[in-house]
Amino acid sequence: MRLVVQTDKKTTYRRVGARAALAALAVAALAAGCSRPAEPVRPAQGQQRLQAPPARALDSYATRLRASAAARAAAAKRWGLRQVPLTPPAPPAVKPRITARAGFEVAHQEDWDLPPVFTTVPTKDKIVFLTIDDGADKDPEFLRMMSELRIPYTAFLSDYLIKDDYGYFRKMRDSGVTLNNHTLHHPYLPGLSSEDQHHEICDMQDIMARQFGRRPTVMRFPYGNYNQDSLVAAKSCGIKYAPIWNEEVYVDHWEFREDDQRMRRGDIVLTHFRGRAEWNGTMADDMRRFLDYVTAQGFAVARLEDYL
Repeated sequence: MRLVVQTDKKTTYRRVGARAALAALAVAALAAGCSRPAEPVRPAQGQQRLQAPPARALDSYATRLRASAAARAAAAKRWGLRQVPLTPPAPPAVKPRITARAGFEVAHQEDWDLPPVFTTVPTKDKIVFLTIDDGADKDPEFLRMMSELRIPYTAFLSDYLIKDDYGYFRKMRDSGVTLNNHTLHHPYLPGLSSEDQHHEICDMQDIMARQFGRRPTVMRFPYGNYNQDSLVAAKSCGIKYAPIWNEEVYVDHWEFREDDQRMRRGDIVLTHFRGRAEWNGTMADDMRRFLDYVTAQGFAVARLEDYL
């Protein structure tokens, strides 16, 4: 015989009442959800909502990079380069300490804090620095080439060669090129008195300020020749650095200071404002030789002033 258990009516009533109450609450909640907009869901702690403007900015930056690379490649082809010149790294956050190259010091170099003469900038980056001297040839094609390829360089100017066309070098300055001192008349400085050296260096500082708006802090001694008087005079009128060079490039050949005949990281390369009147080619030809060589060696061309 199966045991039958009788249902307790009070318990049954309590269960029915509870179910009815829950149903009423559900209906009320549903009605409330339909009658007002939902509250926004807050992101978890540390989580950030995606922002459209930063995403657009990043995409715009990438687009500009691609356009810049494409323009540089097109310019390299237009100017007859074998490869696209390499892009230099960003300038160093902390600039290297520049000292006189061993054997290039003068008496009292350190204790008089004289401008250092150097041929190479201390750096781990695979870069070289292009410097161009005097200002004799004023080739507009050269300006276009360097601007289109976006190659940085530093000019060292002598007044007797540039005074017939200061405007050419103002265009150079306006394109971002730093113009520096190379004396008034390009003399052999050690053969002059201290007073005459002061005149050659410091009067050129005045002309640079008047014609180009600033007094340089960098100069190159003509022919790379100097003595203690040269450095004392240069310091007296605001010169802080006196770089010379480790390689020199011509239209038809290179010359190396070092016996192993190779470039080093941070080397300063010299060439001149020269054209067909003196060389077997134009300044564009000279730059083509320079850029093809350094690119093939895996070097980029950086801006000297970014490291001084």
